[in-house]
Amino acid sequence: MRLLLVNGPNLNTLGTREPHIYGTATLPEIVASVGARAAALGAEVRAFQANSEGAIIDWLQGEQGAADGLIINAGALTHYGMALRDAVAGSGLPAIEVHISNVWKREAFRHESLLSPVVNGVIVGLGAQGYLLAVDALVSIIQGAKQ
Repeated sequence: MRLLLVNGPNLNTLGTREPHIYGTATLPEIVASVGARAAALGAEVRAFQANSEGAIIDWLQGEQGAADGLIINAGALTHYGMALRDAVAGSGLPAIEVHISNVWKREAFRHESLLSPVVNGVIVGLGAQGYLLAVDALVSIIQGAKQ
């Protein structure tokens, strides 16, 4: 089983960017923990981060047919990335949307997600642990679909 892990704009600065909001875990630490959790469940992870919507879409399309599920933290693209939304929907993959911070406690523009309608579930506000919960949920969804 192969899972894709996508992180969008500014998530490459995790650990130093507004740690009071996003915590102190770095993106490489998160990717490593996601890989370890996935491996424990019999899955492998391919991770990608980009600061531009087009690069993320190109990568997702390049992975077409080579993955079983998607974990995505699109960052600010969540709120305005219509092309990314279409790429996620078009992938046909079961997907979990992750947000490190509780977007409902933040600015109003963060309350709308273009991705939520096209993913299986959303994990919000649980910090870096949200990624691990996404692995658990996604593996369960994929295994359930294969039964």
